[in-house]
Amino acid sequence: MTTPEIAFLPPSAAEDAALVATLTELVNTVYAKAEAGLWAGSADRTNAGEMAGLVRAGEIAVARLDGAVVGSVRIQRLAADLGEFGLLAASPEVRGAGIGRELVRFAERHCRDGGCTRMQLELLVPREWTHPSKDFLAQWYSRLGYRVVETSTIDGPHPELAPLLATPCDFLVWHKELG
Repeated sequence: MTTPEIAFLPPSAAEDAALVATLTELVNTVYAKAEAGLWAGSADRTNAGEMAGLVRAGEIAVARLDGAVVGSVRIQRLAADLGEFGLLAASPEVRGAGIGRELVRFAERHCRDGGCTRMQLELLVPREWTHPSKDFLAQWYSRLGYRVVETSTIDGPHPELAPLLATPCDFLVWHKELG
């Protein structure tokens, strides 16, 4: 498979309703499987309004193969030395092709080039049982050099989400040195 082309979307892309819908559906489809059983009710991770806002803010990068969107990631700066990626999603049709890895590399490179020395990601995991997707992601992030630096509940960082959980979960914050 060829290497994907990855680039930030211009803020004006927020006005492209079809593109925003494609990105929203991609993220929600990937997260529906990755977080099945964690949420009571709808497991939608984002919506078109939120996604358009992230695009408008210049925080969404997309991966394309032959012009088609096959992945996306949100990249933001949390502090002078700390970048973060989230909403990482690779199309199920290209699973295993390295799209996710390339998106993480892009995010790390962007933040390193901007002066960040560390990268952060967040992972929600069930406390009382093992979720296959979350277990896979934890192992994958470890192989990419990330380490858990904080374990808490979701109440602190995202109190509005706590009542929506279907099962007790731990909220893991992972860091990687970008040396």
